[in-house]
Amino acid sequence: MAKTPTDASAEEPQKRGLFTRKPKAEKAAKEPGRLKQMGQVFRMTRRHDPSVVWWMLLAFLGTIAVGLAIGLLINNWITAVLIAIPVGLLLATVILSRRAETAAFAQIEGRQGAAGAAMSVLRRGWIIKEEPVAISPRTQDLVFMAIGRPGVVLVTEGPTGRVRPLVEGEKRRLARVLPNVPIHIINAGSDENQTKLGDVSKKMKKLPKSLNKVEVQTVDRRISSLNMNKMPVPKGIDPTRARPDRRAMRGR
Repeated sequence: MAKTPTDASAEEPQKRGLFTRKPKAEKAAKEPGRLKQMGQVFRMTRRHDPSVVWWMLLAFLGTIAVGLAIGLLINNWITAVLIAIPVGLLLATVILSRRAETAAFAQIEGRQGAAGAAMSVLRRGWIIKEEPVAISPRTQDLVFMAIGRPGVVLVTEGPTGRVRPLVEGEKRRLARVLPNVPIHIINAGSDENQTKLGDVSKKMKKLPKSLNKVEVQTVDRRISSLNMNKMPVPKGIDPTRARPDRRAMRGR
């Protein structure tokens, strides 16, 4: 049976013309552009730090002023200003990114998982475990882990004295399978003798290097095999809210 033109046109996808608009669903599927993302970052930063506008203007206008002065000295101020404009924009963007990072850490400070978020800014050379490796169901204290060339880094979340038994237990567990790998502990928080969230990644980068890239991968595989022996957490259960079943314990 021959297909009618109507049937054929129904089966074939409609071609979009050169000047026709994209469907709304197709537009919504796209992520926001770079300029839109920068606008969102700028608005978020300005809410937390209104002075960021003046610092950005100072960097931009100051760079142009320096470029103009140099251009007048060499009798070519037009070229100097044309070079100073992109340099000023770059400096203003750098200031925005630094202030935005500080504002972001200020917003998550005191929230559960903030220490893990502070580690997430690390990129090349580090293996960051997204989920906490140790949790205290009673106090909600957490321990996060990262593996890099300094060895294994455990970052705690909670009061230093209260979280110490939790992180020391995790350190002993790792030391049994990694006897020659350095294990560092960083207590994240805003209290005395704690490392601020914004300084956690900086402190991790300053740790002395002890492993090469191959050894980092080997340590990661060994820790992964160790974690496979742990009792898995059932899906749908929040491990930070887990509680023992007291009725079952009394019935034994």
